[in-house]
This record gives sequence, C-alpha cells and structure tokens, in this order.
Amino acid sequence: MGLAVDNLKLNFKTMEEFKSFKEYGLEELSMIEELQTSMVEDNTDSPFYGIRYGDRLAARMCLYMRKDTLNLVPGSGEYIEIWKLEVLPAFQKKGLGASLVEFAKSFGLPIMTKPRVKSQSFWEKVQFKPVSENNTRLLWLPEEKHAQKTS
Repeated sequence: MGLAVDNLKLNFKTMEEFKSFKEYGLEELSMIEELQTSMVEDNTDSPFYGIRYGDRLAARMCLYMRKDTLNLVPGSGEYIEIWKLEVLPAFQKKGLGASLVEFAKSFGLPIMTKPRVKSQSFWEKVQFKPVSENNTRLLWLPEEKHAQKTS
C-alpha cells in the first residue's frame, strides 16, 4: 500500500490536529496540559501513530503494550491494544485504517481492540475475531496470518 505510518510526536501542532477527530478527549487534553508545563516540543514519547496526506493528519491510532492478566491472549502474556483508531471522513475508504492495523501487526504480538459502533465489518476484514460470544473485545493472533498464507 505504501502509506507511511509515523510515530506522532506530542507537540502543540499534533494536539491541535487531534481536535479534528471525533474521539478527541480527556487523554489528549491531559497531554496538552503536560506539554504546557514541561514545554517540551517533539521529544515526548507518544503512543500515537498516524498517516499524513500532504501536510494533514488523516488517520491515527493509539498503541499500548499490555500484560495479559486475564488470560485472554494465548502465548507470551503480552499483547498490543489498539485505541482510538480513526480516519477522518474525507480520507475514509482509501486503506488508511488497514495500513494502521498492518503497522500494529508488524510487531508480531497479539492485538486486542474494543471496536466502536458500526466498525465490526472493518475489523473482520483485517482478520480480528471476537474473544468470546458476549464480549466486545476483538483479537488478532499472529499465527492466523501465517496459517492463511500457507493454505
């Protein structure tokens, strides 16, 4: 696909760009306050990753490394959680969301997410499956990707 996924630096420009996204919330607001007190530009580690179209942030997600304390994920006990995966309306249906998910998959760890309303078909398309019948969490396992390639 060739879309570059970049780690988004927590600076004033990025925080301003986040206001375009529906899921803009308290997490980003607290980051802005932290930035303003520390006055650090471009040096703060960020869990946010994004894709730019020209000079505009078109898609973003938040990745967290987690320990599996509930035994939901088979394997090492570590997994990635995707939060706030969102593509601005003008850039939807261009593969940006799938590119973000592929980037997360490149770490080779299981990935868990809680999909937003009306996003189930997207997550199915990128090979995520429900953790259980009544659970709202979806999971992708690295082994599934390799199994599909060989069959």
